[in-house]
Amino acid sequence: MSIKSDTQGFDLSGKNAVIVGCGGLGTNAAVHLCGMGIGRLCLIDGDTVEARNLNRQFFYTPQDIGRPKCELLAARLSAYAPDCVLAAVRQIISAADDLSAFSDADIFIAAVDNLSARRVLNDFCRESGVPLVNGGIHGFFGTAYAYLPEQTPDLAQAGLLTAENPSPVSVSSTVGVIGALQAQLAAQLLCGDTQCAGRLYIFDNNEIHSLQIQ
Repeated sequence: MSIKSDTQGFDLSGKNAVIVGCGGLGTNAAVHLCGMGIGRLCLIDGDTVEARNLNRQFFYTPQDIGRPKCELLAARLSAYAPDCVLAAVRQIISAADDLSAFSDADIFIAAVDNLSARRVLNDFCRESGVPLVNGGIHGFFGTAYAYLPEQTPDLAQAGLLTAENPSPVSVSSTVGVIGALQAQLAAQLLCGDTQCAGRLYIFDNNEIHSLQIQ
């Protein structure tokens, strides 16, 4: 076992995760999964760094404005976690996309801020049987949900594919909490612990509570 496995008591070196979205949630989820020793991590994002991102996307600097997020994040994580096989895919997920190239993933993490991408990921994971961890934030409020196909309600049934806020407010502290929670839920599922599946975790007013979705 690796040093990370000895330290934390579980081994993710044989697991393959895909994070869609390399913004606030995605960067936080990615660094925690790398810290936990994930074996392979694919980062999908079609955006470039903007000045308004810098309050909460800590892997990027003012000198990175205009550069592709996924490629920057992969390069910087490789220095932090040299044993992790990292891949960067410049792509904005849309309804027309074929995600079969990623069907070997053990888990998907949705770290996106638009409903269309969430719908595509939800449908793909439902059809392929791959678990999906969704995250969302607005100001000091955030949610995380672990979907296990054929065992729990999907994102639509959990009420997570409703109308999106046209002007989301992103606070760095909330992004950190939810992104880290997404990584934790993913790690639990990858280790075979499904107790978290089907529960909607809600961060509100500095408290986290959860609801079982039926």
